[in-house]
Amino acid sequence: MRGEAFTVDPVYTGPDGLEAAKTGEEDAVILDVMLPGMDGFTVLERLRAGGVSTPVLILTARGDVDDRVRGLEGGADYYLAK
Repeated sequence: MRGEAFTVDPVYTGPDGLEAAKTGEEDAVILDVMLPGMDGFTVLERLRAGGVSTPVLILTARGDVDDRVRGLEGGADYYLAK
């Protein structure tokens, strides 16, 4: 069995996450909804509006139906409540 190597580029605010992800160089984005400076829904909406098609997993504590619908309709590939 061969191991896989992953490189993780953590960012801690919505604006920083948007800047990092909009380059399109990432293989995937794990996004929280509750970020300082700009919420994850807005980050996602701006990424998709800018043509970034990188797969996005929303991983968040906000798990009610309205949040899930907003995330998936906003362009997330998966929405996982923790």
